[in-house]
Amino acid sequence: MDFNLTEDQLAFREAARAFAEKAMAPHAATWDEQHIFPVDVMREAGEMGFMGMYTPEALGGMGLSRLDTSVIVEELAAACPSTAAFITIHNMATWMIATFASDELKQAFVPGLASGEWLASYCLTEPGAGSDAASLRTKAVRDGDSYVINGSKMFISGAGSTDILVLMARTGDAESGSKGISTFVIPADADGISYGKNEEKMGWHSQPTRMISLENVRIPVTNRVGEEGDGFAIAMKGLDGGRLNIATCSLGGAQAALIRARNYMHEREQFGKPLAAFQALQFKLADMATNLVAARQMVRLGAFKLDAKDPEATLHCAMAKRFATDACFDVANEALQLHGGYGYIREYPLERYLRDLRVHQILEGTNEIMRLIVARRLLDDGVAEAIQ
Repeated sequence: MDFNLTEDQLAFREAARAFAEKAMAPHAATWDEQHIFPVDVMREAGEMGFMGMYTPEALGGMGLSRLDTSVIVEELAAACPSTAAFITIHNMATWMIATFASDELKQAFVPGLASGEWLASYCLTEPGAGSDAASLRTKAVRDGDSYVINGSKMFISGAGSTDILVLMARTGDAESGSKGISTFVIPADADGISYGKNEEKMGWHSQPTRMISLENVRIPVTNRVGEEGDGFAIAMKGLDGGRLNIATCSLGGAQAALIRARNYMHEREQFGKPLAAFQALQFKLADMATNLVAARQMVRLGAFKLDAKDPEATLHCAMAKRFATDACFDVANEALQLHGGYGYIREYPLERYLRDLRVHQILEGTNEIMRLIVARRLLDDGVAEAIQ
């Protein structure tokens, strides 16, 4: 068992760090303050390959493993967790088309998405269907060679500023539950689509979040991803990786917060001594670093399991998401505390990291749902080997 990064992974990390420090970090505070969606920077990220990290090379992506991807995303998130999080959502949507769509659909959309020429939103959540995603009500009705879609989606990242929607809609009756859901690729400017206001959020200010309303939106049958009824399974497979992605964004934000706190402890003096000289604060910093490293190892283990197509990958991804997003939020919170009053003002980035990381405990399945996934699996017979 080798925990060291490979030479390729080290090269990916250095390339991502250089890009993040040049193109993202200097502007992150402005994006946050002015609610700017940095499309141009994401196009630059596409030129680096970061908009199609685990999309196959044959379709214009980098063809990386989930472990490789985690190394890259952590560096991007250290500069701006909000922008990095949107990049991962785009990657997830792109991968879903590249993996489950017809060859015709793949060729039509994936190269443009993987290059960053087009941006994608992932559309699962609805006003009445959050954690219980299988109860979604947006309806897609077959009409000859088309589907007609009616309904609404809520809390959609990038909505109104992206080019493509990867959307789940019900093709079966309400009683069919998760088996009656299908996945579709829809141009974001299709007739019948309208967007709500940009939600005023606690964090994630560098990406818009809007409701999407669909009224008699007509798309060709060929825009369906997979077969009818496959949509919920496709969504859940995408979310295994999505949970690792968002956990990795937490790692990046927490790492940046920890380093800033460490530096501040050397710079700030109280009672005639630097903060770094006080043992109580040393212990606090030690606990922060320990929890961050533990979270990182859980995320990388989950990525390894997903890459290996391990039958318990979903379990490990859920555990990693729950632990990492909780632990990393705590690291950022402690880093702010170590800055005292300065941590609470916007001149320092600690309050931005804290706001951006908070939502990671909610999206891609709340941490309560992660506990439910883990508990149900643990209560099955013969699961002991899965966590050994």
